[in-house]
Amino acid sequence: MQPADAGAAGRPQGPAGRLWVVATPLGNLGDITARAREAIAECDLVACEDTRVTGGLLRHLAISKPMLAYHEHNEKDAAVLIADKVAGGAKIALITDAGTPGISDPGFRVTRECRRRGLTVTPLPGPCAIVALLSASGLPTNAFRFVGFLPPKSAARRRFLEGLKEADETVVLHESCHRISDFLDEMLEILGPGRVVCVGRELTKLHETIRTSALTELVPALKAGSLKGEFTVAIAPAGFAL
Repeated sequence: MQPADAGAAGRPQGPAGRLWVVATPLGNLGDITARAREAIAECDLVACEDTRVTGGLLRHLAISKPMLAYHEHNEKDAAVLIADKVAGGAKIALITDAGTPGISDPGFRVTRECRRRGLTVTPLPGPCAIVALLSASGLPTNAFRFVGFLPPKSAARRRFLEGLKEADETVVLHESCHRISDFLDEMLEILGPGRVVCVGRELTKLHETIRTSALTELVPALKAGSLKGEFTVAIAPAGFAL
């Protein structure tokens, strides 16, 4: 007899419950994968960060499913509820507003609770802002560190940047449109004009821009354009040159 989680495409065989961790588009809905579409169509419930955002995705896919909201404010309790449902045999698709659950987005507590109970958790890989930027950046990717969002206070960001002066790996982070201008100035001041940085804005969306250059060129070029939208930043190792 085959185990309940057998299957060439990672899809369940039999009645066992399962949590699918489903990556969804960053902005361009054409980036949804065939496996993601199939899992959402087959699942019993969609656990999502915001039912309004996910409702739009489901309408685009012409799929109707019940939804359960989980987010940073209720994830601890929602994780138990979701795991209970999986343990009872439900197939649940876990998604966030954009990208991959748990990667600088809610999802970690849900997958942890399911893993604690020995339940089946299957990743359905797809869009991820940090991987998308790195793949197009021209920066070294043999070793990189992702740090999520930096603290909102300038003093904390400056301390972080001081620690990168001699970094030997690429460092990737997200930054808010409200702080990106100040952060660009802080990088230029602390890391120096020759440090190579790649900045991606509105990745996969209509107004996507990706620029890689030394900060002395990058900062004025970015400030001459729009600083609205969502930003992902990759800072090259010390001494790296294009």
